[in-house]
This record gives sequence, C-alpha cells and structure tokens, in this order.
Amino acid sequence: MVESIVSDKKTIFSGMQPSGQISLGNYLGALKSWVNLQDEYNCIFCSVNLHSLTVRQNPELLRQNTKQLIALYIAAGLDPNKNLMFLQSDVYQHTQLSWILNCYTYFGELNRMTQFKEKSAKYEENINAGLFTYPVLMASDILLYKTNLVPVGEDQKQHLELARDIAIRFNKIYGETFIVPEPYIGKVGARIMGLLDPTKKMSKSDNNGNTIFLTDEPNIILNKVKRAVTDSDNQIRFDTINKPGISNLLSIYSSITQKTILESEEELKNKGYGDLKKIVAEVIIEEILPIQEKFKELCKNEDYINEILKQNAIKAQEIADKNLNEVYKKIGIK
Repeated sequence: MVESIVSDKKTIFSGMQPSGQISLGNYLGALKSWVNLQDEYNCIFCSVNLHSLTVRQNPELLRQNTKQLIALYIAAGLDPNKNLMFLQSDVYQHTQLSWILNCYTYFGELNRMTQFKEKSAKYEENINAGLFTYPVLMASDILLYKTNLVPVGEDQKQHLELARDIAIRFNKIYGETFIVPEPYIGKVGARIMGLLDPTKKMSKSDNNGNTIFLTDEPNIILNKVKRAVTDSDNQIRFDTINKPGISNLLSIYSSITQKTILESEEELKNKGYGDLKKIVAEVIIEEILPIQEKFKELCKNEDYINEILKQNAIKAQEIADKNLNEVYKKIGIK
C-alpha cells in the first residue's frame, strides 16, 4: 500500500517471473539490490506472471507462486509502504501497450534476441508467438511507467536495448512520449553461476543441486555448496576463465557480505577449499534464514497480501492509464 510516487525521484521498474522457486541467483542478482534502492527511487516491482505463460505452467501452482512472490519481496526487505508491488495481470494496460509497441517493433529485431534462440532450443516442442514477442511485453512493462532505470543482469541487457530502441523510434515519430530507460547494473552479484556448472547462470529451473533456492533448509544448502565444482590447485583467487567454480563462490560470498572481490580474496586466500565452502554456506544460511521466517509468516496472512495487491493494482492502473492515454492520443486512437 505504497503511499505515493514522489515526482522529484527517478523511477525504477523491475520484476520476476513466478514460475518456480526463487533462486539465490535471483536474490543476489536482483532482489537484494532492490532493497538497497527503495529509499532513493520510486520503485515499482512486479510479479510478471504474464511472462511465465511462454512456457506451459500448472495453473494452481502458478496462481500460488504469483502471490507468494510478492510475499517473498516483502520478506526480503521491500517495504510495501515505499514500493509499488503488484501483479502484472492485474494491470491490463501492460498488454494493451504491448500490442501497440508490437506495431513499432521489427521482426528482425526480435529474431536477433539471444534468449529467444536459447529458449527455442530448450522448448522446441512449444516455440510459440509469445516466446518471440516476449521482449515487447517487457518493453511495455518498462515504458508504461516512464521508467528511468531498470536493474538488469547481463542476460537481460539485450531486451532493455530493444525497449530503448522502441522508445526512441516512437518518440521520433510522435514527439517526446516515452522516457528512454537506462540500465542499472549492480557492481557485484549481477550474475551468479550454477554450483555444479559454474559456466552457466544459476537457474531456478535446475533441480539437480546446481541451484540454491531461498526456501532450501540449512542442511540442504550446506550439502549443495559442499558439492560445488572447484579445481585441483587449491588456490582461492578470482579467475572466471581458469577457476570458474572458485570465482563463483567468491562472487556469492562478496555479494552477501558486501565486500569487494579483492577484499574477499585477501580474507580467504589462506583457506582450503573445504573451509571456503563451509564459510560460503554459513553466510548464505545466515542471510536467508530471516527471509524464510518472515516469508512463512506472510504466507499465513493471505488477507494482508491480498489487500496490498488490491490497493497497489489500483495505484498502478492510475499511473498506467494516464500514460497509455497519452500514447492513444499520439497515435490517433483517442
């Protein structure tokens, strides 16, 4: 139940898909940094459940995860009085603007999207149009709120570039309408890799020990970190080419402790790999246990979450409707 949008603050928009559990990578790469932004910016954080539909979902599970994601936002430290948090599907203007922006997006631009190519290979039995136009809906999410900054990981920079290109193209035709958003990328923790395969991003779709989830019990976290891939030279230093496993553990440690990689290297350089894994597991557990406890409390209070979603959807619709009507007038719909 956010109090207001302050006009002299820049606006940040971001969101997560409620498909599956939220991983440590999601938390360190995005959610933790969002908490640090909420006093400085007008923050809009969405549960982007419409994006989840590009892959087949269990309806009941999606319904549950969509609301629980908002509970997890709050449990991680996002204040509902400071941040506008809502469900993407509750604000119909997202899809309305998306159709308009589709008409200002070129086929070749979408065809170059790396994520489309990767997901097409992974879900080749379901290469649907939504998967192809997914970046346009993302652009709509961002541009609808006149967003100044978008916290993105390296894997989403291409989509943000497309949103910028669409905004610039539209503005050039109709005059200044959209703010051209800039990326906000954290210095540490922007890309947490898998424990068993540190050459690939930690994915919440992995259930083989490669990923730590925010709901994992402490003993599960410890066992997963113990199994993390390392190397044979027993030197703790950051080198993503030759030592991806150790570099990933250092990134996790640095992201949680808010220390630089150099500070972490210096602190841990005389430790063995077994000690390193134990230390990393301990800081992970210490970080997420309070989140888990708060999350469990919030999940028991469904009325509280529903009221936040109801009030924030109204506020988001007010902002979105004003900006969508401006677009309608520019293109001749109104």
